[in-house]
Amino acid sequence: MMKTTEEQLTEHNNKVVVNDFINALNKEDFDTARQQLADDVTFKGVMGERNGADVYIEDMRKMKFKYDVKKSFVNGQDVCLWYDINMGEKTIFSAGWYKLEADKIKSFEVLFDPRPLL
Repeated sequence: MMKTTEEQLTEHNNKVVVNDFINALNKEDFDTARQQLADDVTFKGVMGERNGADVYIEDMRKMKFKYDVKKSFVNGQDVCLWYDINMGEKTIFSAGWYKLEADKIKSFEVLFDPRPLL
């Protein structure tokens, strides 16, 4: 029988936090999504930045993006997702890098080719 290491447990928990965040956004359950974020979370995207969980969630309430996760990778406190983001008019293949601290998303960056949006 394999022993579960502290690192495996941490990685599992981090993946669960990010999955709960994405699933809540998809269901437009913004209160649950907010619970996965550190209060002082930072977001960097191709089209802008947000500082603070409440600011980020307020924007998501307006934009209502939907995420179709294709692949997830976990390495310690980092979770990386490859996903299609449905932004309303367009669906864009993107990469998201989520950094966790104390079981909350502390910062994340989303990268994609913005040309279809411009």
